[in-house]
Amino acid sequence: MLISDILRSKRTTLSFEVFPPKGTEKSALDMIFGTIEKLSELKPDFISVTYKTYGRNQSRAIKISEFIHKNALVPLAHLTAVGYGKEDIPGILDDFYFAGIRNILALRGDVDKDIANRRSLWKDFKYARDLIEFINSDGRFCIGAATYPEGHVECKDVDKTVEYLKQKADAGAEFFITQLFFDNRVYYRFLDKVMNAGIDKPIIPGIMPVLRAKQIEKMVALSGATVPNELRKLLDEFAEDDDGMRKAGIEYAVEQIDDLLSNGVKGIHLYTMNKAESAIEIIKRVGLR
Repeated sequence: MLISDILRSKRTTLSFEVFPPKGTEKSALDMIFGTIEKLSELKPDFISVTYKTYGRNQSRAIKISEFIHKNALVPLAHLTAVGYGKEDIPGILDDFYFAGIRNILALRGDVDKDIANRRSLWKDFKYARDLIEFINSDGRFCIGAATYPEGHVECKDVDKTVEYLKQKADAGAEFFITQLFFDNRVYYRFLDKVMNAGIDKPIIPGIMPVLRAKQIEKMVALSGATVPNELRKLLDEFAEDDDGMRKAGIEYAVEQIDDLLSNGVKGIHLYTMNKAESAIEIIKRVGLR
């Protein structure tokens, strides 16, 4: 099923993101397959599968997407521009298609700072919109894209972000999933700007629960998300208490999602960090399933 059809037909959608874990091929896949089986109990509308840029872990990501499909769920496979040329994409799209994948999240991808001559790594697809346009010309896939309510970490101009979002929509993106954010007011202000720009594509909020205080610095560095005072107080209070932080992080995510749902948001995308139990607890508490 195409995610664009799901978004048009359902009142409120639920989706998750997982990633290929580290370890040997068998142990890693067994681990993530178990996670997906647990998440499937909540009957998510789709599950997205990310991977490291430059094609690292992509073969595992395809196997994970194939497993999702074979278990009567809808996979959303990530595909990054970084690391690929036009000659690479048709073969990847064929691999996706024959694995049962019909939905792609097209991204530029992160760029490692220590790689020399970095621009050559995405010479054909300088921006995500270029990859979106190329995939759209194939005609077999529903295409989603990322967007950034606080601006991209490399460009904090939110008005520019809305401009780029429109370019992605014009290139063929049919829905968007946001970068994580911890302050819902950021998301609401962003939606106002998107609507004023005349963009009518679904903008699904991406929520990541903070389960360990030590993980927040890396998350913020990668995403550029701001940390509200309320969350900062929790991070300070439970800096050395992982169990306490997990409980507080789940409570914070529940309150965040409750507020989004009460304000009419039509979908929730949860970055699970492969932690099925926490994701299940959050979704059950907000009553989404």
